[in-house]
Amino acid sequence: MTLSLLDWRRRVHALYADARAAEDPEAGWAAWRAGRDELFAGHPDSPLGEAARAAFTGLPVAPYDPQLRFRARLEDAPAQRLELPTADDGVVALDRIGRVTLGEVGRLDVWWLGGYGGGVFLPLRDGSAGRGTYGGGRYLLDTVKGADLGSADGRLVVDLNFAYHPSCTYDPRWSCPLPQEGNRVDAVVAAGEQLPEGGWY
Repeated sequence: MTLSLLDWRRRVHALYADARAAEDPEAGWAAWRAGRDELFAGHPDSPLGEAARAAFTGLPVAPYDPQLRFRARLEDAPAQRLELPTADDGVVALDRIGRVTLGEVGRLDVWWLGGYGGGVFLPLRDGSAGRGTYGGGRYLLDTVKGADLGSADGRLVVDLNFAYHPSCTYDPRWSCPLPQEGNRVDAVVAAGEQLPEGGWY
């Protein structure tokens, strides 16, 4: 199982590396989407349970909207630490490193994940949560696990079309840190991964 999970993570990193390198952001997104479908359908570490995998025909995803891609400046924000308990990973420590403003969606806190190596973490719970998307929210960036669209000159590339559901969306055996107050907005983000009718389980 350990080497299988390593392979999963390597492939996810490669999907985002290809998306970063793509000259056309929509083409990079389309390749990312196809790659995720392939992983979910056939990889032994797919977060889908057996029943969901047997019926799987692809992750529901909203059409690409180029207006929802941002090169967002990392703005100053007061220091804050969150310690979020999870069922399997113990307490996950998050330190706020700033905020980004994403057009009409509003401002979101950007976090640094504690633990070995660390990484940028940007979750989102928008107005679609509990209806078209998972009630707990989605992730935009999680660089520890490869979800990284790039950065330069104090700006992060944040593309809401790449919003994806954490593993706990697909099977209750998974646990995930979920968006807290500074990452919850009322605006509906009609982009990224959606829920199928009836959910996954």
